[in-house]
Amino acid sequence: MHANRIPLGQKIAFGIGMLANQMFPAALGIFMVILVQSLGMSPLLWGLIFFLPKLVDCITDPVMGFISDRTVSRWGKRRPYIFIGAICSGLSYIAMWQLSADNSELYNFVYFLCWSCIFFIGLTIFSVPYVAMGYEMSDDYHERTRLMAVAQWIGQWAWVIAPWFWIVLYDPEWFESATEGARTLSVWVGMACMLLAMVPAVFCQSGSNTQETLSPHRKESLGAVVKELLHGIVITLQCRPFQQICIATFFIFNAYNTVAGFAWFIIVYYMNQGDPALAGAWPTLFGSVSALCTCFLVIPTINWMAQRYGKRLTFMVTQSVSIVGYFMFWWSFNPSNPYLMFLPIPIFAFGIGGLFTIMMSMTADICDLDELQTGARREGLFGAIYWWMVKFGLAFAGLLSGFILAFIGFDQNVAIQSDETLAQLRIAFIGVPVSGTLLALWAMRGYELDEQAVEKVKMALIDRRSRRDGPEAHVVAA
Repeated sequence: MHANRIPLGQKIAFGIGMLANQMFPAALGIFMVILVQSLGMSPLLWGLIFFLPKLVDCITDPVMGFISDRTVSRWGKRRPYIFIGAICSGLSYIAMWQLSADNSELYNFVYFLCWSCIFFIGLTIFSVPYVAMGYEMSDDYHERTRLMAVAQWIGQWAWVIAPWFWIVLYDPEWFESATEGARTLSVWVGMACMLLAMVPAVFCQSGSNTQETLSPHRKESLGAVVKELLHGIVITLQCRPFQQICIATFFIFNAYNTVAGFAWFIIVYYMNQGDPALAGAWPTLFGSVSALCTCFLVIPTINWMAQRYGKRLTFMVTQSVSIVGYFMFWWSFNPSNPYLMFLPIPIFAFGIGGLFTIMMSMTADICDLDELQTGARREGLFGAIYWWMVKFGLAFAGLLSGFILAFIGFDQNVAIQSDETLAQLRIAFIGVPVSGTLLALWAMRGYELDEQAVEKVKMALIDRRSRRDGPEAHVVAA
């Protein structure tokens, strides 16, 4: 077993990888506005660009988790893939944004879609083993939360930095057009994220909590491997606590990301007559202040609450608090007083801000439960399915965002939107995440893996391992 306490340097190295893992989607979310605002792409095509690459993830995520779990190398199970995935995702992100307004809408759509699929494959190669590495770094109930709190704290700076890309992209003193800015800025973002993503591959100690693994040594036919993969997926999905955290994450993350981009549209079109230059730094400040509140208020509070009151209760309380913050935005988006939009942020930030600190810690606990029940370690597969759920939620959110914009009559070709469209945009910004949060709270009722239950699982595993020795210590999944 690994030592319960993880050295601070290891936590920081793991957290730097989280900065890359979050900077990619954070930057992507900012850049994606360009497709509509600067390239004139229709909201429906915009939504498809979010959605279609995630169909690839349906296959690549569980396959990557399965491969990672079975890998044996001198560098460990996870580190080679993290390193390779960092290179693939960084370079493809750069290629993805080499777009021009001179191209046709169809050309830009097809070009971006193809490179987007390659980018997400690279991100899968990096992120699935990276997340599994975190699950393996400690077997202690609270140390897992502390590790994820450090990682999420470092990763959250992506959301502090990324909104400032709006300033860079739309300031004529930087670039003549936002499209030109995306072509240049993507090089810096892609290279920086590539280097950050390599850090855990180089500096983090990788390995399994146990000697047990899905055996990598058997020579099997392709059919047998596929059968084993599918069987592992079925077993993973049958775990009730895992079902609960996946469903809850899907609803919260999907609902949040469906309307996340709407903040920019509300600030620009509702508060500043559709003029990005007039909006200035307000969209940037909105995103940065939200992330700073998460860093300095939400994550420390959740880390403290989880160790004092348990993970489930912390989740239920903090998500309930976020609902209040969302409702406050109806009054706080005020054209005559833009400072009011910052008032709900410390409250609403508890929703998405602390979600992954709790859920990643819970997943590590669930991996122990799965080992007790099945005799196999499947951190890679659990991580792959969980993060596929996250990415599918993001894809579904992008598709839903496009449909909502089309449904409310948003016209990307005009600066002044109708009052009805703007009112419905604000209603969607509040109603969608509130509904998702309520469904997530419902899904998490009866979650049973509290500290006492996890400790019993841990003791049972220690007892089982102590009774085995030699080749019999290697258990192959049924």
